[in-house]
Amino acid sequence: MTALATIGTQGASIAALIAALKAAGVTVVLDVRAVPWSRRPEFAKRALSETLSEAGIAYVHLPGLGNPKAGRDAARAGRRDDYRRIFTAHLDTPAAQTDLDRAAALASAGKACLLCMEREPQHCHRSLVADALAERLPLLVENLEAVPGSLTLPLP
Repeated sequence: MTALATIGTQGASIAALIAALKAAGVTVVLDVRAVPWSRRPEFAKRALSETLSEAGIAYVHLPGLGNPKAGRDAARAGRRDDYRRIFTAHLDTPAAQTDLDRAAALASAGKACLLCMEREPQHCHRSLVADALAERLPLLVENLEAVPGSLTLPLP
């Protein structure tokens, strides 16, 4: 059985995120944000990729597995059924299928972690991505949490 983790950046520090990934033995982060940008610069694609690399964790952006704008809009508006319908239909697109194949190959090669913004996996499309991956290979999914304040750093 293949182990797959998921994690959200919402409310997390970069240090807590890295600590959670390392503690779980993650070797590659699969960024499933459609737009890998963040109001918090440490979670933008380039900075996150560099920080993960310094920590010995690979980074791969899979834009085909990002929630399309219509799905993000529905989720923000609290229309959960619409969001799920939109994203489920999106998973049938060629771009999503290509990135699902890539994600399955990467997950089979080492401990992978799906990364998105939403803290709660049940409110995030990454749980739907994990379900789609489970149709390709046997998975054991572990939802990680980078809890704010979970990492104590020494004072200067």
